[in-house]
Amino acid sequence: MAAPLKDLFNKALIVNIALEISKHYPKFHSNNFISSVLDCDWESLKLKERIKHIAVHLKIFLPSSYSQSISILKKTAPNFNGFEYLMFADYVEIYGLKNFKKSFEALECFTQYSTGEFAIRKFILHNKLKTMRQLKKWSTSNNEHIRRLASEGCRPRLPWGVSLIDFKKDPTLVLEILDILKKDSSKYVQKSVANNLNDISKDNPNKVLELYSKWESSNPITRWILKHGSRSLLKKSNPKALIFFGYHSIDYISIEDFICNDPIKLGGDLLFSFKLRSNKEIGNIRLEYFIDFLKKNNKHSSKIFKISESETNKKNKIFNKKHSFKIITTRKYYIGMHYIRIVLNGQEIAKKSFNLKK
Repeated sequence: MAAPLKDLFNKALIVNIALEISKHYPKFHSNNFISSVLDCDWESLKLKERIKHIAVHLKIFLPSSYSQSISILKKTAPNFNGFEYLMFADYVEIYGLKNFKKSFEALECFTQYSTGEFAIRKFILHNKLKTMRQLKKWSTSNNEHIRRLASEGCRPRLPWGVSLIDFKKDPTLVLEILDILKKDSSKYVQKSVANNLNDISKDNPNKVLELYSKWESSNPITRWILKHGSRSLLKKSNPKALIFFGYHSIDYISIEDFICNDPIKLGGDLLFSFKLRSNKEIGNIRLEYFIDFLKKNNKHSSKIFKISESETNKKNKIFNKKHSFKIITTRKYYIGMHYIRIVLNGQEIAKKSFNLKK
């Protein structure tokens, strides 16, 4: 099992930060900072609590002047790369709302070595229009990290981030930035734009569907962004999304020999297989399966999983898959009747039940 992310924030990291800050600010009391951060509560702190805890203690040992402390952190940041140095952006989020210019200069620096999208959200909530004007400027930067921050910072549903209610209601300002980035050459930026679109599709599906005709979808970069940004629409079998990406009617395709092992044991695998048969080339297909998991109240909750997304020039194709029922912390399994459903181009074509036993 992978170590918890919070373990990235450990004594070695705190010591390294203290030593580097001391090079740029000789008055920094490294030992006192280290012992203050690693206090009696440290081990009990969760991931985001640890990040904030470090930022708060930086405030105690850095100069009282925000401009001076930011100047020191900007000199320090280039020596550290990775997610675990979020405390620099967190410092800006906590203490920088009243100094927009210095704060955005700092985030522009920090995001090139770690990231800054969580901090940006506080500025959007504090002054939406001013912040979005700055993000729009960043969207034309020569640096891919800064362009990516322009998109990632204003995602309406950023995981681990504060939800942006205004943009969930009306994403117009967000779409203006994404429009600038829709042909970006950086995959790092493209993924962020697509993830932002996917966020928007959950609250405003029609806004994303409208882009199919507004954006130059023949451009391979733009088309990839649109498709990756439409993944929630495709999972929900949105008819417009399916047709736009070439997943048409499958009336000419049938399913045969659909079998699965039954019963299965908790901790084991559901093994299933089937054949697709057609009187012509199967063509462009999006093949998925749903598991209808039994819940504690004897109702079922569905989750979708992808099998294949491909152009098939054969008339027949066999699929063999397995789904693990290994015990994990993120899902509670209940003994009893479950269901598996096969979905092809948004249409359910087969369903079977199976029993989960101890």
